[in-house]
Amino acid sequence: MNCTLTEEQELLRKTARDFAEKHLKPGVIERDENAEVPLAQMKQLGELGFMGIMVPEKWNGAGMDTVSYALAMEEISRIDASAGVMVSVNNSLVCQIFLDWANDQQRNAYLKKLATGEWLGAFSLSEPQSGSDASNMLTFAEKSNGHYILNGTKNWVSNGISSDIVIVFALTEKGIGHKGVSAFIIEKGTPGLSTGKKEEKLGIRGSDTCELYFENCKIPKENLIHEEGSGFRIAMKALNGGRIGIGAQALGIAQASLDRALEYSKERKQFGKSISSFGIIKSKLAQMATNIDASRLLVYRAAMLKDNHKPYTKEAAMAKLFASQTAMDASRDCVQIFGGYGFMQEYGVERLMRDAKITQIYEGTSEIQELVIARSILEE
Repeated sequence: MNCTLTEEQELLRKTARDFAEKHLKPGVIERDENAEVPLAQMKQLGELGFMGIMVPEKWNGAGMDTVSYALAMEEISRIDASAGVMVSVNNSLVCQIFLDWANDQQRNAYLKKLATGEWLGAFSLSEPQSGSDASNMLTFAEKSNGHYILNGTKNWVSNGISSDIVIVFALTEKGIGHKGVSAFIIEKGTPGLSTGKKEEKLGIRGSDTCELYFENCKIPKENLIHEEGSGFRIAMKALNGGRIGIGAQALGIAQASLDRALEYSKERKQFGKSISSFGIIKSKLAQMATNIDASRLLVYRAAMLKDNHKPYTKEAAMAKLFASQTAMDASRDCVQIFGGYGFMQEYGVERLMRDAKITQIYEGTSEIQELVIARSILEE
């Protein structure tokens, strides 16, 4: 596997890093404390092409590849994982669905605005009774006079409040499990769609998450994506690609943890010398660095397979599983190296630990990734 980046990819990484340092780092602790969404920065990221990285230029995107997307996700999440998840949802769960499944009329109407950051997208699959078991949904879309009438409740919707459109998955036929699931494009402001309160979360507090309520919500038949009954396939394919983005988000959190731990351990003096000279600290730093590099290789491999149109389900699951565990371990050790200061909000490393946890949960829990990996290797 050739991991040498192209000049274009190196430039994109530098652009993402510079933007994150200049525009996301200021106020990141306050945004986390106040659960404030960086909407202005999202617009700026859109203007730079980061909200539609993998979208062809024909549809107003940057026309780059999945490796580029992973690079951007790492650099943005290294500074602000909340901004990272907003970029991730828009790119891999919304824009990618339009690319893979939508028709040109839908792409013209929606994808062009999503790729430039003019609009922000959300993805709504989970329900109160169906998390990992995504096919166990109750939300139902009944066909009526050229429309669908949607009723039900969705939860854990990232970008649910800030978004302009939502891709919603609902049953169009009951009693046949996942084969009865369909996907719809729903614009905010559509009568019958309402948003719940912003959820108070442990981490990624600078992104909004909420419930969505549908009460006789009337959707034009033109807003059905692909065809009835294809929704589950659409969701699963999107989540496969999304796991690369979340792996890269976890990687960014882990890299930030190592960066902060290295800097602090060189400055902090105990017993007359820097704590970086102590064997136990060296051991923690070495493990962090090794696992981060391994995570990066796993993420790059999955991204390259996707770019080369080869199967990548197992590899994306491995990347997310390992990188999310690395983020948890690295952020925990970073807090430990900081000692009492690590427990204080003003130093910003406790936020890394809180943000890391969600990478083991959303877009498929670690346990689900293990099932995906096991099923893949048993079938080989």
